[in-house]
Amino acid sequence: MKNFLVKTIANAGALGVAIWLLKDITLTGENTGRKVLTLILVALVFGVVNVVVKPIVKVLAFPLFILTLGLITLVINALMLLLTSWLAGKLDLSFHVDGFGTAVLGGLIVAIVAWALHVVLPDDDD
Repeated sequence: MKNFLVKTIANAGALGVAIWLLKDITLTGENTGRKVLTLILVALVFGVVNVVVKPIVKVLAFPLFILTLGLITLVINALMLLLTSWLAGKLDLSFHVDGFGTAVLGGLIVAIVAWALHVVLPDDDD
């Protein structure tokens, strides 16, 4: 449970940095509290997408991993961010990623920031 909470906080922080750095990734709300709640809910959706969908896509794209020496990971991360944006729209969460290029940059930012936060934040393995 603690690990799930830490990962959700890390995802929320990483998504927040991507929203802050890229103008085409938007999160709207009436006030700061509503934005924070929406960001946490989007982080939960992003976590579910990464746990359920991403492993399936990675297995199906295994030959592309070999051909591109792993660079296909950037495309897969972008697709997971776009899927999160689509699901957020279906769940009436005000989070939107505008375009594939923005999703690639956003996916790269989210991956780097989430990795850094996972290094800093405590984990069950410690």
